[in-house]
Amino acid sequence: MNYRSTRFAIYRRKSGAVLIAIEIAITLAILCNAMALIVDRVAWSVRPTGIDEANIFIVYATSVEKPASPASLQASDLNVLRSIVGVANAYATNSFPLQGGGWSMDVRLTQEQKTASAHVSYYFGDEHALDTLGVKLISGRNFTASEVVNRDANTIPPAAEVIITRALALKLFPGGDALGKSIYVETNEPVPIVGIVDRLQGPYVAATGFNSTFSESTVLAPYRRLGDSATYVVRAQPGHLNQALQEAQSRLADINGSRIISAETMTEVRARAYRGNRSLTLLLATVSLTLLAVTASGMVGLTSYWVAQRRRQIGIRRALGATRLAILRQFQQENLVIAVLGAVAGVTLSVALNLWLVQHFEMIRIHAANVAGGAVALILLGQIAVYWPARHAARVSPAAAVRGAQFRESNR
Repeated sequence: MNYRSTRFAIYRRKSGAVLIAIEIAITLAILCNAMALIVDRVAWSVRPTGIDEANIFIVYATSVEKPASPASLQASDLNVLRSIVGVANAYATNSFPLQGGGWSMDVRLTQEQKTASAHVSYYFGDEHALDTLGVKLISGRNFTASEVVNRDANTIPPAAEVIITRALALKLFPGGDALGKSIYVETNEPVPIVGIVDRLQGPYVAATGFNSTFSESTVLAPYRRLGDSATYVVRAQPGHLNQALQEAQSRLADINGSRIISAETMTEVRARAYRGNRSLTLLLATVSLTLLAVTASGMVGLTSYWVAQRRRQIGIRRALGATRLAILRQFQQENLVIAVLGAVAGVTLSVALNLWLVQHFEMIRIHAANVAGGAVALILLGQIAVYWPARHAARVSPAAAVRGAQFRESNR
């Protein structure tokens, strides 16, 4: 047996090598796309809403019986909420950030416009809304009390003006001159923009698709929503959140005992909103780690099998003067060939899979650097995985290898 036939024994055992290369390619394709989705979902779920989440809680008041005067009841509720020790401010609204559902509208720049310039989240609020939310007004002014009007299911008065987010302002007026301009939203009457806030996230939390296109495009209109139920946003002073939340529920129940009062903090709202994202991220991470473990185990198993099958050849090489380092290097190089071929196929498969996901599921595109990094990581994983069986092969003594081979042959 010559050195060349021993050194390139990998080519005479193609089936195992091909299976490992295919496993590496599939692992790389799934790993790259899974990691891209994990990074995207994590970044999506930690986006700032623009409000003082740490000190805000939401109170829901659901009437069992139709109230005689919804406007008076709401005014009483807000007076009580604002009078609670530890409460900074409060207002009534139709929706709030991360709620998971709410109002959305098309915005046009002219009355004759057929295609909307933007799709926006549509919030109601009074002169207390900005202070309650803790959002930053970067241009213009807040609503005044006289500009806020009542609105119910039967009455839709035109808004006197609106406050919008900076993201929407730049989208509608790229020149940066949105303040003072008018837009058409909900009615055919122009509504002037009197204020621009830095950030106010919409109630929708979907990471891809239709909802993601307007997450930062928000309009705040000067309405008090009246109805059988009410939603109140309350901001507590730092350190008073839990106490204020409990007292708010008790005090509102005292005003009208026929209502169902419940509350939750914005921390709880965020956790609920992104629960699906966290589950998906955990699932993808588990699948990725499992694939890596299976791939590494396959490499270890294949190398161990080769060591057992080539024990006699290894012994002969050692007897002819081959060093342990040479034996170790042989198995590392054989694994490197398999891993590189699998990684090359995996890069192609990763891109093809990503293009299919982008087309059918609006998946984000993976970056070439991430695919290259994944390929290098799998190649290094292969080198690490075969080190121990290769090291075991390098420690085989010539005499033990030959005796073991002769013993097996005599028992056949």
